[in-house]
Amino acid sequence: MYEGKLNWLLERLHPDLFRGVALESIVYSGRTQFQEVSIVDTPSFGRLLLLDGKTQSSELDEFVYHEALVHPALVAHPHPVSVFIGGGGEGATAREALRHRTVQNVTMIDIDQEVVELCRKYFPEFSRGVFENPRFDFRVADARRFLEEEERLYDVIILDLTDPVEEGPSVFLYTKEFYELLRNRLTREGIVVTQAGPATLLNYQEVFSPVFRTFKEVFPVVRAYTVPMLSFGFTWGFVMGSLGRDPAAMEASEVDRILEARGVQEELRFYDGIQHIGLFSLPRYLRIRLESETRVVTQAHPTFLF
Repeated sequence: MYEGKLNWLLERLHPDLFRGVALESIVYSGRTQFQEVSIVDTPSFGRLLLLDGKTQSSELDEFVYHEALVHPALVAHPHPVSVFIGGGGEGATAREALRHRTVQNVTMIDIDQEVVELCRKYFPEFSRGVFENPRFDFRVADARRFLEEEERLYDVIILDLTDPVEEGPSVFLYTKEFYELLRNRLTREGIVVTQAGPATLLNYQEVFSPVFRTFKEVFPVVRAYTVPMLSFGFTWGFVMGSLGRDPAAMEASEVDRILEARGVQEELRFYDGIQHIGLFSLPRYLRIRLESETRVVTQAHPTFLF
């Protein structure tokens, strides 16, 4: 079936679905205190980061994920100055937030220092020097405990967390209790956005739809959106909660004006005003299923990604 002698990375995407990616080399394989880490080189995606056997980032399309995660929320805020990032160990989420001229400080909290150091070593192009940026503050800590102890307010909170897999470090950061804490750490027109797992017919109900429903328990304005992530093997979901503006109500021309005024527009490869409109244009079946979701994720009843 396949020509040549190739080694293959098999990633289980669903109970009865595997994805095979040809391997060029294994750059690193090990385990931190919190999770298994693999870094591999592939002809299709370039270098890949996998945590607990699941792809987290690839050289090919990390910009799609990180631009989609960061910019819709920052653009929807009238004047974002302070940004909090939960997770984001590659440094790419901070890279995108710091593109905005209005942003004066970005605080990133990640529990796994070893993963951060591995990313700095093997994926330097992802962070592009943000760890030396004077506007950037990185701390190794538990994000929830940090926010409970530090009562500082943020304009935008971005959750670039690992998926809520059983025994994983992020399970309870996808709960109503945690989202209530985040709301209390927002400024008056503050916005929270989280990555929310795959959003296909096979698996939208694992994380995407219950997180959407849970956000609606906490935030007055809630929007869900998706992007195609080839390296993940799925369309990927995001959920945004706002105390102010509805991001889906913005026009493309306004988004482009904001990006230009903040010095961001020319540096982006995925996101702009037209793409902003497209993000929130979900297919009908998905809109119906999001709105019909009844599950609220709590510490007593967490949700898990396969």
